[in-house]
Amino acid sequence: MIAISILVPVYNVERYLNQCLDSILQQTFRDFEVICINDGSTDHSLEIIKSFIAKDKRFKLIDKINTGYGHSMNQGLFHCQGEYISIIESDDYIQPDMLERLYTVAKKNNLDVARCNYYIFSKFSKKLNNDYIKDILANKVLKPLDHIKIFYQPPSIWVNLYKKDFIDKNKIRFLETAGASFQDTSFVFKVYALCKRFMYINEALLYYRIDNNGSSINNKSKAFCVCDEYQEILKFTKEHPQIYDKIKYHIPVLRYNCYRWNFLRIDPSLRKSFLKSWQKDINNDYSENRICKILFSKKKIINILMIRYAPYIYNMLKKFKN
Repeated sequence: MIAISILVPVYNVERYLNQCLDSILQQTFRDFEVICINDGSTDHSLEIIKSFIAKDKRFKLIDKINTGYGHSMNQGLFHCQGEYISIIESDDYIQPDMLERLYTVAKKNNLDVARCNYYIFSKFSKKLNNDYIKDILANKVLKPLDHIKIFYQPPSIWVNLYKKDFIDKNKIRFLETAGASFQDTSFVFKVYALCKRFMYINEALLYYRIDNNGSSINNKSKAFCVCDEYQEILKFTKEHPQIYDKIKYHIPVLRYNCYRWNFLRIDPSLRKSFLKSWQKDINNDYSENRICKILFSKKKIINILMIRYAPYIYNMLKKFKN
């Protein structure tokens, strides 16, 4: 059996793809396959993938019409043969020892998920990710449902190594919403909710690019994709009552953090419509008794009440602040 299957979703990334695939090729760990899923690229991405296939038989191709990120990832999960699965975004790149470090930790501790830290970088800057890292015990085997702060990290599915048997047995897959983005949100939530053995190692082994204009984080038109993800999260947790009871009060907090970030980045012309969806979700939280005020700061509770009862005022205030 192959040790690691590396899934690389590709869509019009000719500018960065060589650097990404080269960083995989240079890994100190050698027992892997690389499955590049070309989602109907119209630039030279396909030719770049084929050039790597020509020089290394571990590189493989799934070439398909453009059906979106979720479908691409599910195709990769279906075809991969590795004991563990790594997902590397095609505009990022990794340290030479990333696979070796994560695989060694995963095998030694029989982990469902091994996770490392990462650098956030652009052509102008580089910084270490610090989001919620201080709240997670490093180098300890944890069950995420007993350490809820694990859920508060950015999804960052590309710094996790997943046991394939764990993913398959639990039937964890991506939403395939056409044209959507942020489909890692519900995927990684399900991973953590079902995971029994998780470990975080406090080393930055991946470089996460933020200056790719084609990246979903820079696409200001996809206003409602995060709403689909949180609807899926609620659906999933309600189908697993023990999980729901553990985390139901945290879902509104996680959603608030995600929605507020999304609200500030989307096109201003879409904010009014987005607030209506947000208002509906908040009303549902109250009607289903999911709001626990001690988990929110005073400022966040004020914002939630404003969105619930006077979203037009919230919209005006946020525009003024921006």
